[in-house]
Amino acid sequence: MTETLAEESIELLKRLISIPSFSREEDKTADAIELFFTEHGLSPRRSRNNIWSVNKYYDASKPTILLNSHHDTVKPNPGYTRDPFSADIEDGKLYGLGSNDAGGCLVSLIATFRHFNNQQNLKYNLCIAATAEEEISGKNGIESIVPELGPLDFAIVGEPTLMDLATSERGLMVLDCVSQGKAGHAAREEGDNAIYKALKDIEWFRTFKFPRESESFGPIKMSVTVINAGTQHNVVPAKCEFVVDVRVTDAYRNEEVIEIIRQYVNCDITPRSTRLKPSYITKDHPLVQAGLALGKKTYGSSTSSDQALLDCTSVKIGPGDSARSHMADEFIYLEEIHKGIELYIALLEKIIK
Repeated sequence: MTETLAEESIELLKRLISIPSFSREEDKTADAIELFFTEHGLSPRRSRNNIWSVNKYYDASKPTILLNSHHDTVKPNPGYTRDPFSADIEDGKLYGLGSNDAGGCLVSLIATFRHFNNQQNLKYNLCIAATAEEEISGKNGIESIVPELGPLDFAIVGEPTLMDLATSERGLMVLDCVSQGKAGHAAREEGDNAIYKALKDIEWFRTFKFPRESESFGPIKMSVTVINAGTQHNVVPAKCEFVVDVRVTDAYRNEEVIEIIRQYVNCDITPRSTRLKPSYITKDHPLVQAGLALGKKTYGSSTSSDQALLDCTSVKIGPGDSARSHMADEFIYLEEIHKGIELYIALLEKIIK
């Protein structure tokens, strides 16, 4: 059974590779996934370029596990020596843009969903979602359909992790900061130099340590990455603008971090977004315990995914290697897809049966 699922999954992945699907331009791969669902007896629903389905014996009184991965890709980098849309198989490798990130994960999760779809008396419902705009954390991706999926108990997010379990993921906030001063002539004791005021806050961002630290990542990291002030050499600037990159850990919520920062600095702070949240799943969660029992490792992931846009507990796991993501001549081993499907099924068998 799993062998057939794997072969059909590889054929689907070859089809997806052959269709350009850059973020916000995934309509044709969404068409292909929707057709595949229909051809294999699933009942797809669609919103924009997101496709999802629930298992045949869905019961609203039961908790639901979300299986999610994305079908959008970045644009191929200039180092490609192959046609990025030619799904070539050589030496056990399937080449092509999106093969590793995250096509292999997506088709493996679809196969896993198909394995359980017709089974009765499961402890959980399953929902499979093939989503768009992950590479740009777009608002028309997973975030846009979560309200339509119903209550979710937890999620398995498919990203290439060598099938180890990423039990935590950093969040990201970008802060636009403005220090206000007063203009004056540089030759006289006039004005209130906004650059000097900004320097005090910048030094605080450089040196401050949040009291709580993540077991996986250690301290929150804040970096001032852009600064702009002044118009000419003889005018004391009235305004200094700077940007802070904040990598939030699972020790804090994004909103908590902003609240703490505002207690200490004098500049005006405007977060560009608080959507990209840190995520964390406890080591005693049944899914993590199932993975450990199967010999898999746990770790904290520094790369972002659709986990950042989910409010439910989640774990990131999938076939392929994160080191191959966005590389030239991207590929995934066929064996990784076979083993990925087997492990996804084995993980869920320990929980939903």
